[in-house]
Amino acid sequence: MIQEQCADRNNVQTAEKPQVSYKVGIYGWRKRCLYCFVLLLMVLILVNLALTIWILKVMNFTMEGMGHLRITKTGLELNGDSEFLRPLYAKEIQSRPGSPLFLQSSKNVSISILDGKNKAVTQLVAGSSGIHACCKLLEVKSNTGKLLFSADAHEVVVGAEKLRVPGAEGAVFSNSVETPHVRSEPYKELRLESPTRSLYMEAPKGVQIMAEAGDIRATCRSEMRLESKDGEITLDARKIKFPRLPEGKASATGSRQTVFETGRWTWSPTSPQ
Repeated sequence: MIQEQCADRNNVQTAEKPQVSYKVGIYGWRKRCLYCFVLLLMVLILVNLALTIWILKVMNFTMEGMGHLRITKTGLELNGDSEFLRPLYAKEIQSRPGSPLFLQSSKNVSISILDGKNKAVTQLVAGSSGIHACCKLLEVKSNTGKLLFSADAHEVVVGAEKLRVPGAEGAVFSNSVETPHVRSEPYKELRLESPTRSLYMEAPKGVQIMAEAGDIRATCRSEMRLESKDGEITLDARKIKFPRLPEGKASATGSRQTVFETGRWTWSPTSPQ
């Protein structure tokens, strides 16, 4: 009885209040806009993915590096030509074994060494006008470590066994030259010449001029003087010729010495004959 009454009440309530259904979701033009936005987003993702794969392929990206650049255990390795638009800082730059190292620039190549105050103490600039080096000491050594050339603010040292000057005018020295030995190449003459000034050869113990297979010639425009302050001048030869020497006259200046004067030549024998 009670169940029938409850059922009747439910039926009465249902008849009095009809049920209303609501649609859940996006419909109409909003739904179409959402689908278009999702489609556009998918297209952009695919385009970005394709561009990323293309860039990786073109730039040759690998697990070891990119392009000509490879990352190794010892550092970075570049294969082929490389261009640097900014300064390059490296502890060591070397080529592969058996391959040369090229440094190329449209203007110049500069190598600078800085001190603790960022001031250049040594600099090497190779440009179109030439090579300029600025340093305290410049040394050139052979493969065995022998000094070939050295230059500083005080002196220039040539450590090679032979100094060769192949120019037609020879070597020009504005000041004095100190050397223990001056010789020419084999089968070639040695010439010491001063076109406009005098030529002096001085040595504390003597000057020796020797030509084993040729002649010695001394020529001047004004006067030639052979002077010995403490010793003597010896002409030791099989023949001594004076082709243009005028006839001289003997004059007695003392009982033990006779002076002979001929033109501008004046000499006196050590013992009269």
